[in-house]
Amino acid sequence: MDQYLSLWEYLEKLLWRDVLLVAAVLFLNHLLILAMQWSLRRAAENAPPPRRLMILRIVPIARLIIRTSALVIIVPLLVEPTVRNVLGLSLGLLVALAYSLREYGSSFAAGIVTVLENAYQPGDWIEVNGAYGEVKAIAMRAVHLMTADDTEVIIPHSRFWTTSILNFSSGNHSLMCVANFYLHPDHKSAHVCEKLSEVAAASAYRAPESPVGVTVLERPLGTHYRVKAYGRESREQFRFITDLTIRGREELQQMKIRFAQAPYAETENSSSPG
Repeated sequence: MDQYLSLWEYLEKLLWRDVLLVAAVLFLNHLLILAMQWSLRRAAENAPPPRRLMILRIVPIARLIIRTSALVIIVPLLVEPTVRNVLGLSLGLLVALAYSLREYGSSFAAGIVTVLENAYQPGDWIEVNGAYGEVKAIAMRAVHLMTADDTEVIIPHSRFWTTSILNFSSGNHSLMCVANFYLHPDHKSAHVCEKLSEVAAASAYRAPESPVGVTVLERPLGTHYRVKAYGRESREQFRFITDLTIRGREELQQMKIRFAQAPYAETENSSSPG
């Protein structure tokens, strides 16, 4: 208790000059982070695809370094850098975080672990609890995803202590794309596999020299074909899947192959003649 009282008495004695210096450091720190993010993201957009993700990877690391540097500058302005003062201030901050900012502290700690372990990075395509999108920013409290429908999803880092994260690109500029076809079982599967492989290999969106695979599964309503290939650029994945679907359907129609159809529900008129 005496430590808290002494700490409070010291904070009351702070001069306005010290408060203004701290505010100036925080303001400059914010401007520096904004300038860093803008310059690196612009450089990433103008860089070749393989280097784009490497540049984006620097953003959360640089943000963490800038904020740590600001903290190192602010602490000597507030307290005399002795062991007793530093321990007292650290203890007070930890108590405040423990009781009033538990969720924020958990998210902040999870964010640091995410950056250090490189679980994902800006430019990766991840899925968390059904939300699938590109990582746009890794902030202090949450990760910002942009979905294919141009919807921003903000997920607190604390969710990642117990939630599985599906990373589909893992720092690569290409990722696996899958196009699905459901066909009537009355056909020759070998010919269909060959034709769908040719369709995927000829696509302009496929990554050069990447393999093409076709898997076949029997479903109650028909035969399920999955055409799998790597897209040359993760941002083009939906264009690639659309291209595979359209051209694959046209080739199958030319082969006179019927597509599987779900049975329509029939409704009966329950009214009886009077």
